[in-house]
Amino acid sequence: MAARNAQLPTGERLQKVLAAVGFGSRRTAEDLISAGRVTVNGDVAILGRRVDPDNDLIEVDGAPIGVKPDLVYYMLNKPAGVVVTSKDTHDRRTIMDIVPTEPRVFSVGRLDAETEGLLLITNDGQLANRIAHPSNGVDKEYLVEVDNGAVSPGGLRRLRDGVELDDGITAPAKVSQPEPGILRITIHEGRNRQVRRMCEAVGNPVRRLVRTRIGPLADKTLQPGEWRHWTTDERNAMIEAVAATRLRGSE
Repeated sequence: MAARNAQLPTGERLQKVLAAVGFGSRRTAEDLISAGRVTVNGDVAILGRRVDPDNDLIEVDGAPIGVKPDLVYYMLNKPAGVVVTSKDTHDRRTIMDIVPTEPRVFSVGRLDAETEGLLLITNDGQLANRIAHPSNGVDKEYLVEVDNGAVSPGGLRRLRDGVELDDGITAPAKVSQPEPGILRITIHEGRNRQVRRMCEAVGNPVRRLVRTRIGPLADKTLQPGEWRHWTTDERNAMIEAVAATRLRGSE
């Protein structure tokens, strides 16, 4: 490994690249490198390493940092009725009618047409896969309005402990009922229409479903149909969140 690192490629100094994408000052970036928390193409980096941001895979704590200049990261408050696809055969409005179409982007996971709320959109495939993959445990929070009044104590317990669905029992979830018939549910799985199926299984079908948070990212000020770029701090927070869940999963 040392021999490979000793063959320094041409390019920019690694600490400069890390500082440019928001990992603090160059001194802070140097501390990350010295601590062995930064890898380049799978090798633990050393101070003085030079990198090519267009071609090298740079990771901090196991999560790619997305340093390519053409990478974009959007946060969208998806309205009801908008479908999460690039083109719809029924001529329904899609997310691509809302966010810029260049460069070409895709959603991180999905929301069904009638579900509202936070959707992450990017062209950073590596980070998107880390966020979406169930093994990384990035949690997703939903605000749910259900039918049939308040969910019973037994129903809440089933939602928290795991509900038997046709594709298996769900993982434990965080569930609260701030008022009768209104639930706040946090899950880290990504099954199709999972929250809807969970609520239906306990006798309280969903009337309205809004995703409010993905990992550390949320924005209560973003109105339905509005989008914005992630801030550098938000991108770094997501990278750190993915790395932290990955490290916990390996313990």
